[in-house]
Amino acid sequence: MPPYRVLSLDGGGIRGIVSIVLLQRLSAEAGLEEWFGSADLLAGTSTGGLIALGLARGIPLEELRGLYETKGGAIFDDSWLDDLKDLGRIAGADYDLKGLRRELRHLFGDATLRHLRRRVLVTSFDLDCEAPDPPGRTWKPKLFHNFPGPDSDGAELCWKVGLRTSAAPTYFPSFDGYIDGAVYAANPSMCALAQALDSRRRDPAALEDVALLSLGTGTSLTYVKGRSVDWGHAQWVRPLVTLMLDGISGIADFQCRQILGSRYHRLAPVFPPNRSYKLDEWKKVPEMIEFAEQVDIAPAARFLREAWVE
Repeated sequence: MPPYRVLSLDGGGIRGIVSIVLLQRLSAEAGLEEWFGSADLLAGTSTGGLIALGLARGIPLEELRGLYETKGGAIFDDSWLDDLKDLGRIAGADYDLKGLRRELRHLFGDATLRHLRRRVLVTSFDLDCEAPDPPGRTWKPKLFHNFPGPDSDGAELCWKVGLRTSAAPTYFPSFDGYIDGAVYAANPSMCALAQALDSRRRDPAALEDVALLSLGTGTSLTYVKGRSVDWGHAQWVRPLVTLMLDGISGIADFQCRQILGSRYHRLAPVFPPNRSYKLDEWKKVPEMIEFAEQVDIAPAARFLREAWVE
């Protein structure tokens, strides 16, 4: 049978520009023009969720790239008045969602997941499932998708799903009770694989048919010095966020590699030791583009030719 093609896109805030440049470069390779247009499933978390929604909507990569190159300052807009209200970023999120909401509504309009050209899977986290039965009321992961069936989210507006997957804790407030899916799936590859194989669907993919390309947003070389780290809440809060995101991404990579073997490839470039980019450093987008232009994409292009392209 023809392969069941899955493109998985990591979270990473403004570093999503790295993924977009890599997608553009791969599409410029001979024989790989618009290769992602044949994807059976586009999965994404946070910024990767926005890219997945955009690709499934048929928005050109150049237009998506422009969102990162020209709108970063509007999305990550932090005023002194907001800092004062948040007690210097102690009591509230760094940014409000006004800028991101405006850009996503402009990008997707009234399109719902049902209107998309491709199947999508977008991660988020529901802070309160609001179950009427108290023992069942809790927080839980949420996977928005447009597969047919009783659990389909096809009626959901794309821009709202985009905000739900992008509401990164400490950076943005929650939206509709949801926060960034990166809290459990910064790398959504395993979520995508599980969705593709879901036996409850009318046409689940066979494991031996799945070809999965996992795309990162650039990894910073981060570590905590010392054999005995005796930190409390205040010291751990920001390092712990980065630690969890990197750890989750790494284990998903290991699991997919073990399950899929040669039908899996991960393109996750590592920034040089002297470079580190936070999720909101929009002023450094030109540096990230320069970095992404130098990444060796030959192994990923070879994988696509061998496992993806018919």
